Amino acid sequence: MSVLADSHVHSTFSGDGKATMEEQIQKAISLELRSVTFTEHNDFDFPYREGEAPDTFLLNADSYLYDLLRLKAKYEDRIRIFYGVELGLQPESVKKNLIFARAHEYDFIIGSSHICHGRDPYYPDFFEGRSEAEAHREYFESILENLRVFSNFDVYGHLDYVVRYGRNKDAEYSYARHADIIDEILRWLIENEKGIEVNTGGLRSGLRECNPCWDIVKRYKELGGEIVTVGSDAHETDFLAYRIDEVGEKLKELGFSYYAVYENRLPEFFKL
Repeated sequence: MSVLADSHVHSTFSGDGKATMEEQIQKAISLELRSVTFTEHNDFDFPYREGEAPDTFLLNADSYLYDLLRLKAKYEDRIRIFYGVELGLQPESVKKNLIFARAHEYDFIIGSSHICHGRDPYYPDFFEGRSEAEAHREYFESILENLRVFSNFDVYGHLDYVVRYGRNKDAEYSYARHADIIDEILRWLIENEKGIEVNTGGLRSGLRECNPCWDIVKRYKELGGEIVTVGSDAHETDFLAYRIDEVGEKLKELGFSYYAVYENRLPEFFKL
């Protein structure tokens, strides 16, 4: 494999995680990865539905760090383990996210949009009464709103995450359809020295391509972007490093020479 790091991994410290941290580490070692970065969920102001625990996506960062440091010492001669978090971004959560991001010395912070204007694209009602293109447009607009008020993150996660959940998924979706607003997002990220991630999670949910689609990754490169991380978004061991070998080959095809892994909030670049 040309990519030997998974920079987006969840464990049972995330409310929807299905594998322990040690199980994910052991799987990463079996795959001969050089590093694994845990990026546990923290989503303030998440719009929980009836029957959902109201703390599902609130992370106990102290317990998480304690366990990670223990396992980091245990496996230090076999794999590098990094302490990350995936922050759910919403304008109303800015102050809470600022405090949370500063509370610990994270290696890596992914900024992600899981909620769009108070609604979760995971549920069909996000798409009801309008075209999928209109729903996608609103999602990208919400990303721009987040960027205007919050910048304490390293890469933006799965930029077109919304396409995972529409009725037609990405069958009728394209970068070109929303190029104006996506370019604005990419220019902001580049100007502020932020990266993007290539997230293979969408592939296992029926998408034709990763999140974001390859045309967005290509455009990021054309505009001068260089910082790309690669992650599986694995919540269980079966999907750790899922199809990341394909990502490395595609990145090379698009003109990238390196992928990034973050330590102490700084990118280290590895040749593809």
